[in-house]
Amino acid sequence: MTMTNDIRKAYLQAAEEAVRLLATEQVAGGWENESVLPGMSVGGLAGHLARSVLQVEWFLDGPVTGAEPVSPVRYYARLVGTSVPDSALNVGVRARSEETAAAGPAAVAEQAREVWERLTQRLDREPADRRVAVLHRQGEEMLLDGYLRTRCVELAVHLDDLALSVGEHPRTPDAALAVAVDVLVAAARDRHGDQAVLHALARRERDTADALRVL
Repeated sequence: MTMTNDIRKAYLQAAEEAVRLLATEQVAGGWENESVLPGMSVGGLAGHLARSVLQVEWFLDGPVTGAEPVSPVRYYARLVGTSVPDSALNVGVRARSEETAAAGPAAVAEQAREVWERLTQRLDREPADRRVAVLHRQGEEMLLDGYLRTRCVELAVHLDDLALSVGEHPRTPDAALAVAVDVLVAAARDRHGDQAVLHALARRERDTADALRVL
């Protein structure tokens, strides 16, 4: 199996678990409740999780111009304000998530399921050099498989968040977890340097930069 197929399979497995969780009674019943993420409802968090399925199709259908593709590591390493609730980054994330969630639990779950079903066929047909437009970052592009790596990160992180918010046990597939950890550790190295990451991994008392915290 090629690396392209590995990444696409890992993504689709994680997306399938997101589709399953979004359709549960626990998520629908807790839609208006506070999630484990301060300031974000269960519905908003569900909308954010769903977008890691929906956006892949949206981005595949977006216009590409041939710009230098952004790597998945740089996609995360350059983010600022990730741990500040009222940062521009987090305000934008919540707004987009709530916009998706406004359709209601049944519609969000069904939209995610329909898109996942289409992607199981479509991703098989896309070439290894396929680019996608990052529509919420005007003018940016990524290689499809690089973008799917970022979606493995988002699915792994937010499957855990949403499951805990509604009393479910997270079931993120191992392959997607491995991709997520690889990307986030590489982003930490890019952002802070190897010495800081080494301290975070092996000498926590010297970890003055909280170097493993990327999101």
